[in-house]
Amino acid sequence: MPVIQVRELHKRYRDKIAVDSVSFDVERGEIFGILGPNGAGKTTTVECVTAMRQHDRGTVSVLGLDPHRQTAELRQRLGVQLQESELPDKLRVREALALYASFYRNPADIDELLDTLGLADKQDTAFAKLSGGQKQRLSIALALVGSPEIAVLDELTTGLDPQARRDTWSLIEGVRDRGVTIVLVTHFMEEAERLCDRLAVIDAGRIVAIDTPAGLVAGVDDEQRIRFRPSAPVEDSVFTGLAEVRSVERHGPEVIVTGYLLHAVTSVLARRQVIADGLRVERANLDDAFVALTGRQPG
Repeated sequence: MPVIQVRELHKRYRDKIAVDSVSFDVERGEIFGILGPNGAGKTTTVECVTAMRQHDRGTVSVLGLDPHRQTAELRQRLGVQLQESELPDKLRVREALALYASFYRNPADIDELLDTLGLADKQDTAFAKLSGGQKQRLSIALALVGSPEIAVLDELTTGLDPQARRDTWSLIEGVRDRGVTIVLVTHFMEEAERLCDRLAVIDAGRIVAIDTPAGLVAGVDDEQRIRFRPSAPVEDSVFTGLAEVRSVERHGPEVIVTGYLLHAVTSVLARRQVIADGLRVERANLDDAFVALTGRQPG
């Protein structure tokens, strides 16, 4: 049985529909991503799931519990890291963990959490003195301090530099390896592709697709894009005359040929004794799938 079941979830703010008939399941032990641009309804959806906001219509079940009728029990079994969560500037790392641990009947071992999340040497540091990456590590620790079965992480790596983001991804993978089911809200394509077992793509309050990252990408035409700089002038007609080629573009000296075509393009260049400098072969990725599903660029 799924650990989260959402059916026909609907939430309106005055004249704006934030969540429109959203339905999905989350299976135990997976990292389930909710992917979409800012303002798509991702955060409102998880706030309804975690009993932080009352939905207007639909049903939600988390670990067999009704979030709004069995809130106290749910909060003992669910960890939540909110977008842009803040703590008092002077509150120290260990103090924060001890405070949060006091809210739970079966809290995690604080020393183990500090070690696991790389915060042991910062345990006496005030929140205001932590770097962005360290604050995010603390946010994860606070979400895990109650030994939850499910952790909901909302826009976890927004504002982090690339290295801190990748470090955080490794931490999330480690959390899942400990048996915690994770719901990850994100608008970063690379993050979703790296971490998530399955993804719900949400746009304008509606889910437009649910699948594995590979499954979503496979739904896009499996074309190749070949980029190169020809060593001698080549007319577009040389490529468009090939059955395998769908389109040809030029960006300055670079030629971009799209289709099902690597062997066909390299063969025609070889026959003309033209070298393809800087040749790169690209395939569809999650960005392409997102554009195909929503009609707009991610971000």
